[in-house]
Amino acid sequence: MTVLRTAPPVPARVAPPPLRAWDWPLVLAAASLAVLGAALVWSATAAELAAAGRWQGSYGLRHAVNLVLGLALCWAVSRLGHRAIRRTTPVLYGASLVGLLLVLSPMGSTVNGAQAWIRLPAGFSIQPSELAKVSVIVAVALVLADRDPREAPDLRTLGRALAIAAVPAGLVLLQPDLGTVLVIGAIVAGMLALAGVRAQHLLVLAAAAAAAVAAAFLLGMVDQYQVDRLTAFARPEEGARTFGYNTQQARIAIGAGGVLGQGLGQGSQTQGGFVPFNHTDFVFSVAGEELGFVGVCVLLGLLAVVLWRGLLIALRARDLFGRLVASGVVLWVALQSFENIGMNLGIMPVTGVPLPFVSYGGSSMFAVWIGIGLLLNVHAGATADD
Repeated sequence: MTVLRTAPPVPARVAPPPLRAWDWPLVLAAASLAVLGAALVWSATAAELAAAGRWQGSYGLRHAVNLVLGLALCWAVSRLGHRAIRRTTPVLYGASLVGLLLVLSPMGSTVNGAQAWIRLPAGFSIQPSELAKVSVIVAVALVLADRDPREAPDLRTLGRALAIAAVPAGLVLLQPDLGTVLVIGAIVAGMLALAGVRAQHLLVLAAAAAAAVAAAFLLGMVDQYQVDRLTAFARPEEGARTFGYNTQQARIAIGAGGVLGQGLGQGSQTQGGFVPFNHTDFVFSVAGEELGFVGVCVLLGLLAVVLWRGLLIALRARDLFGRLVASGVVLWVALQSFENIGMNLGIMPVTGVPLPFVSYGGSSMFAVWIGIGLLLNVHAGATADD
């Protein structure tokens, strides 16, 4: 297995930054998204819980608790020194591989056709593939930064970076969770381009990736139901009767929202239960129907602030490792948001990836807040006095 080496030392902070040194526009925008998500999750699940005789605010409260725990993880990561992040990267990467292996063991739990969760006591569960995104970003950044930044990565460095990403991606594909694999692949491709990998090498990798995807489909490595989900958006009339039903109902809900929406908790599609998984994969449809065009613009505006602040942090990073980590987090949030919103609108295939900060799910919430913590860590390193 590829061994992660520690990159050349860089200036580190003497003490962790105080809270006042945080990038507060970034934190407040992300937290506002999560609060908005709690309201949408409550609305999406209230009718179903009421019909089952359970408290209607159960899922919304859990989402809020996940937000608080995510903020705690964000604070802890932001307090780590720059060198500490580098030193703990091999441990984080190894832990993510252990988690992905446990998922494939008898400890794993299957939901919606994917064995992607580990059941914990007291009804809790964890999805290691979400946390694997963080480990891949920092591990690939560490390898790509372990060189002279004035030179393009050589083939050996490129091979190491690809091998580090391929191991967790392969384990996730065995679950199978094709959506997460595609997200990881897109993140790594973006990081390679930003690290200065030569254009001809990127073209060869793109061709190899396309060939690998075609082979996976032709050799039956991807289940038929996943093929149908991925291609349903290209066949809306036929797919509406089968795997395109979700996106069709989501589009109806979004279109029914109009300018101001039908009101939180009042959407006919949402409250009628016509959109499956509308508190996770299709939570954007709840925003479109109940908050309308104005509410969707607020949601997209908050996402734009998160991406804008993340890009500024990446541009101001002191070293290549910090720049690549920050860029990887921005790519992650941007690509996953585009894919999730796109599948709600019927312009992207249904892959089951959550909308960052907004969709219900503890593992997803914890992972993105760890990502925000990494951004704050890079930001503190760029603004601290030598």
